[in-house]
Amino acid sequence: MSFSDLTFLFYFLPLFFAVYYILPFRFKNAALVLGSFAFYFIGAGARDTLLLSGVLLLHYALARAMAGKEVRTRKALLIIALAADLFCLVYFKYAAFILKNLGKLTGTAFSLVELALPLGVSFYLFQSAGYLIDVYRGEEAEKNLIDYAAFTIAFPQLTMGPILRYREWRGALKERTITREDVFSGFELFVVGLCFKVLLADQLAPLWASLERIGYEYLSTPLAWLGAVSYSLQLYFDFSGYSLMAMGLGQMLALPVPRNFDLPYTARSVSEFYRRWHITLGTWFRDYVYIPLGGNRVSTPRFVLNTMIVWGLTGLWHGAAWQYVVFGLLHGIILCMERLGLRRALEQLPRLFRHLYTGVLLWLTLVIFGAPGLPEGLAVLKGIFTWQSGAKGYTLAAFADTKLLLILAASFLLCGPVQALCPKLKAALYAKKAPSPAGMAGLLVLLFLGLMRVTAGTYSAFIYFQF
Repeated sequence: MSFSDLTFLFYFLPLFFAVYYILPFRFKNAALVLGSFAFYFIGAGARDTLLLSGVLLLHYALARAMAGKEVRTRKALLIIALAADLFCLVYFKYAAFILKNLGKLTGTAFSLVELALPLGVSFYLFQSAGYLIDVYRGEEAEKNLIDYAAFTIAFPQLTMGPILRYREWRGALKERTITREDVFSGFELFVVGLCFKVLLADQLAPLWASLERIGYEYLSTPLAWLGAVSYSLQLYFDFSGYSLMAMGLGQMLALPVPRNFDLPYTARSVSEFYRRWHITLGTWFRDYVYIPLGGNRVSTPRFVLNTMIVWGLTGLWHGAAWQYVVFGLLHGIILCMERLGLRRALEQLPRLFRHLYTGVLLWLTLVIFGAPGLPEGLAVLKGIFTWQSGAKGYTLAAFADTKLLLILAASFLLCGPVQALCPKLKAALYAKKAPSPAGMAGLLVLLFLGLMRVTAGTYSAFIYFQF
């Protein structure tokens, strides 16, 4: 169940908040836990819910067991937890990929039943592992199981992040007051995120899906460029829209869900881009992988090695396929180059050229990320860099209709230029205050358009599967 499902919008969300707001504070965390379990069970099923419950109880118990123990004991308990987390990830997410490639190397056919990936497993395992590492480093373990469960499985961030740190929620879980400003400013964030998702991202998605069905080798060069730009905008509005909805829901609960995107397409280097894109994932890898490897205070060869390790792992985190590994390593190479001199050279160029450098590099590498496989991604890049007239009917004119061009234009403006030119818009979106009457009227119009789009999409899917 996603935030843009009819079931969530028309049934789960109104019912949950109706109960949550009338309960006294001492029952709110328990209501959040029960509601989150229901949310996850509806979307993921019994198997995934049992796994989530096991992860929750294991990390809670091991964190409690660390309290007051010497370093050696805490380290042993941490290793047990991290080994269990790694086993879950490898078993569910990477085992088939590893055995498939091992079979190619050895000429052996390994048989393995491929299991469906548990919903949100990468997010809640990283969040739980981060919590346990923080406890190992000296932070206080949470004694109240309900409070810890509320942090671990809160439905606003459970399946797609952001990745939380317990210190960000500890105070609010013990005492919070829900104000009018919390509710209305959270509602504003949720509506804007929903519109990003359903009015922009979901409308751009069919183009990339169509190109995948056609076969990338048949595309004309202009169509390949259009696909690359469209996909990069689709990915941004899909993920940032979801993150805004999560942030809004958290605010309506009076719980601080951190900002995960900060206009990344306005960055003037790839390094700056990753300080603005999926901020909590980058922070997690920095604090729990990069700094323990030595961080920046190492020799140049060690810095390069550390960076490539982190970005190889970052690529794998996104999926068990070679295109994600290549994507991560390419960005690791770019970041190394910027750190070792390229960034200083870029700073001598006009701002526009730095924006173009960043945008073009991202669009080209995201093609590899978004393709179903590495060969397909390379086929798109070939179409971009070498002129192809395309197979008959698969040209730019056949796909770039008026509706798509309008959505692309709106997406391009809203991914950064509008907010950069009108910084008050960005400040108003994140300000914790209720919108003005005119602003609320605008939000209700946006909500109506978003709900109509969701309803129309659900109806179309129903017709498709029926007939």
